[in-house]
Amino acid sequence: MRVLIVEDEPTLARQLKAALEGAGYAVDHAADGEDGHYLGSTEAYDAVILDLGLPEVDGLTVLDRWRKEGRTTPVLLLTARDSWSDKVAGLDAGADDYLAKPFQTEELIARLRALIRRSTGNASSELTAGDVRLDTRSGRVTLAGDPVKLTAQEFKLLSYMMHNKGKMVSRTELIEHIYDQDFDRDSNTIEVFITRIRKKLGPDIISTTRGLGYSLADGA
Repeated sequence: MRVLIVEDEPTLARQLKAALEGAGYAVDHAADGEDGHYLGSTEAYDAVILDLGLPEVDGLTVLDRWRKEGRTTPVLLLTARDSWSDKVAGLDAGADDYLAKPFQTEELIARLRALIRRSTGNASSELTAGDVRLDTRSGRVTLAGDPVKLTAQEFKLLSYMMHNKGKMVSRTELIEHIYDQDFDRDSNTIEVFITRIRKKLGPDIISTTRGLGYSLADGA
């Protein structure tokens, strides 16, 4: 899953990026509202962490522009402001949740997981596909109850597929959602990861439709 952080405070931005990458997310960062709006309008994200107090263009304006453009990406607002009216304005502008500074990183990650689950129609933190279970809280994957060790990129790919169970997912979509902005998008590593996941979880876990993409197998 891929996340955009729009935060102008360098130390906080670095800490959030490191924490989210450690939790298995691909992460991009913008340091002002103008760059943040551009990335959010041109790149594919599963969620955005958006500070309200940004240089160039404030976070509320960025959010309002995204929503007027028809972009429905879940947005978690960060604010140092104490006024309840700022929080109401953010929610009315289209934010899905907010968190006041200072905050615990663990709470932010938990709220982010919840936003992504809800946006993909998943109520539980445990995603299932046949005998495969993926716990979004612990990052644990099991097959018929037995733990399976996946690499970070294998986990990201499987997690995206399981969040989007029942949908056909193209190779391009997978690349956009499991890698950050700087990844070489001509790489053939998606096929490599699919092959590895099939070896670990069974050849039928992910099916391929030539010319269209991948899906979790029927009955999964």
